[in-house]
Order: sequence, then structure tokens, then C-alpha cells
Amino acid sequence: MTTTPLPLRDIPAWERPVTSRTLLRVSAVCFLAWVFSVYDYTLFGTLLPKIADDFGWSPAKATTVATWVTLGTFVVALSVGPLLDRVGRKRALVIAIVGAAISSGFTGLAAGAVSLVVIRAFSGFGYSEELVNTVYLNEMYGKARRRGFMYSFVQSGWPVGALVSAGLTAVLLPAVGWRWSFVIAVIPSILVALLATRLPESPAFAALTEVRRLRSNGHADQADALAGRVGLTVTGEAKATLKDVFAPGLRRHTICLSLAWLFNWMAIQVFSVLGTTVLTQGKHVSFDNALLVLVLANAVGFVGYLFHGWVGDRIGRRTTIIAGWTMGAVLTGVMLLGPATSTFVIPLYALSLFFLTGPYAALLFYMGESFPAQVRGLGPNVAHTMGPVGAIVGSALLSVLLGAGVSMVVAALIAGSVFMLASGLVMLGTRRVDQEHHVAVVHLAAEEGEAA
Repeated sequence: MTTTPLPLRDIPAWERPVTSRTLLRVSAVCFLAWVFSVYDYTLFGTLLPKIADDFGWSPAKATTVATWVTLGTFVVALSVGPLLDRVGRKRALVIAIVGAAISSGFTGLAAGAVSLVVIRAFSGFGYSEELVNTVYLNEMYGKARRRGFMYSFVQSGWPVGALVSAGLTAVLLPAVGWRWSFVIAVIPSILVALLATRLPESPAFAALTEVRRLRSNGHADQADALAGRVGLTVTGEAKATLKDVFAPGLRRHTICLSLAWLFNWMAIQVFSVLGTTVLTQGKHVSFDNALLVLVLANAVGFVGYLFHGWVGDRIGRRTTIIAGWTMGAVLTGVMLLGPATSTFVIPLYALSLFFLTGPYAALLFYMGESFPAQVRGLGPNVAHTMGPVGAIVGSALLSVLLGAGVSMVVAALIAGSVFMLASGLVMLGTRRVDQEHHVAVVHLAAEEGEAA
């Protein structure tokens, strides 16, 4: 006797099959969301000189405004983790995309420094869109064998977005000015947000929501049975809190990940954001060549994401991150201390960024795997928000060293290379994850030594 299959709408969300077509659609939308979030995020830095000229700001005033914008970005980014764990992965994705669109559109209406800082703070949603991708895709990919490599294509939206931002700015700026350049950036974000509303919620979050509902209604046995059936381990409070990610079972992991982001973003600020300054002042590369190097670095960065995603599936993401950042620290040190010739500096600089930014394809996916389901948004969010803090600390340390009379080479070595190496070393304190079976189970009350 044949059983008639149930209509899809009658199957619980956590039991519905995730087809290859669904995965392709989800990956494509997340990739586009990241591209246009990066587009907005980097557009501000690209157009800051034009904005400063329009408002009559001195270089010092423009730098101060940029610092306050970074602080605003940090504050807004803090809200994304709780959103992921409370309203769901799909809704958080839509909110992040719309937040980036608001940041773009209203920047065109800025009347001065204060309004610009308030408006650009919403770019914290765009900055955190990669975090939403991390959690959402981690759960959608499930046990797919090459899930890390699949995710690396999505994460490669960073260099693609940076190149789109630079290319469209070159075309649009002479024709429409900086204000309309931001307003036009709203259009693709809104289109992607509409596409995101048609995506499914992740099966893991759908199951987690049902487990929480059953427990809150007093059906603990049913909740435990469902959690066991879908492979969830839910401990602690129904709603994730900051206390959960610093509980004994996760404390060391959360702290080490946060330090890794902080230290590595110091290196990113020195070698990526301020790369032209380091190259021109430290290695005497001409400004035109420095711009060419940045374009080359973004192209190399794209390959770096794919390479580290592929390697992470084979030797482990945690190992890949540690090895990549250690190699990057060595290469930047050699570049800084070696001869100041273009044939030596340019290839080493591009290769350094390959190992500086590429491991993020492994890092972001690893973070989603390394936290249990109920804090899979909040845990990575705590670490992720250390990025803007690291950018501020990196700029400040570089400025202090230069102000004290230290050469650009030595200052970049200390503020960049040393802390890139430190970011790899602190990753040794993070948790090991069973990638083969996609296990990210932690009892929050467990002893720290057991969780490691």
C-alpha cells in the first residue's frame, strides 16, 4: 500500500527537505546581500574626501567624523546577534539588508557631521550582514560535505563589493555627485531585500522555536524528544543572554574569538584600509601604483577566500585560520623589512592580503559551527563586533607610534604584523569542532576544560 506524501505546507518547517535548488537560491541571495552591504560600507570611505570638501572639513575633522561613525557602527552591530536568536535567521537577514539601504539612502541627505554620524551608524547592519550569512547558511548547508567551500563563494562578496563600489563611484561621481551616489546604492539593496523575504527559515531555528514553545507551555518531554530528533542541544534560558556566551563552557572560546577579531582588525586597518599610506610612506611606492596594488589585492583576496574555504573543509577551519594568519604576519614582516622596490613589495603585499583576509571564509563559518544553536547568533556577534574596535585601536596605535617619531615601517610592523600574529595565536584557545558530523554542542554549565 502506497502512502500519499504530505503537501509541503503540512510538513513541519524543521523536517522539510532543503533541496539543491533551495541552497543555490539562498546562497545567491546571501552573496548579493553581502556584495551590496560591502558596497555601502566601503562607499563611505571612498567618498569621504569629497564629503569633507563639500562640508569644508579639515583632514583632522574628517578623521574624527570617521572615528565617530565607526563607534556608531559598533553600537548598531551589537543588536544583530540578539535579532538572529530572537526573530530568526531569515528576518535578521532582511533587517540587515534594509538597514544597509537606510544607511545608503539617508547619507545623501546628511546636513553635517552629527547627522552623518547618526545615519552612518546604520551601516552597522551592513557590516553585520556577513554574520547573518554565517549563521543562516551554516544551518541551511547542514552536513553538506563541501559546505565551507560553498560558503567561501558567498564570503567572497567582500572584494566583489569593494570593486563594485570603486567602479560605480568612478562612473557615477562625475555625473551625479557624492549624495546621489549613495542614494542610487539603495536600489540594489531593496531588490535583494525583497528576494530575501521569499527565502525559507533555517530548519534549525524553526526547530529551536518549537522546542522553546513546547517548554514554555510545560511540555518539557516533548521538547526534549524533538530536540533529540533534530540534533539540537538546548540548555539554559529560553532566550539567549550575554551571560550564556560567557558561561564556563563557552567563556574561553568567546574571549579568544573576540581577541582574534580585535587583533586581526588592527592588522586589517594597517595593511588594508591604510594600505596606500603604508606603501607610499613606508616603502616609497608611488600613489598611482598603490591604487593599482589595491585593485590587485582585491582580486587576489577573492581567490584567497575560495582557497581558505576549500582548505578548511580538508584540514579543519580552526587550523586553516591559525596557519593563514601566521603566514600573513610573516609575509608582511618580510615585505616591510625587505627592499623598497616595486617588484619586491607589490607581490608580497598582494600575497600578504591573501593570507590576511582569506581566512575569514573559514573563520566566519567556523564561528557558526562552534556555538550551540540557542546562542549561534549572539555568540559570534560578540566576537564580530570587536572588528570596528580593532580598526579604531589599530589606527590609534599607528598614530601614536608615528607621533613618537617611529618610522612607518616599524610602526606598521608593531601595529599590524605583530597583532596579526597574535590573532592567530589566540585562536589556539578556541574550541575544536567535529566538522565531519557538524557537532557544535556545549552544555553551558559544563566545566571549561571539558568544553575545550
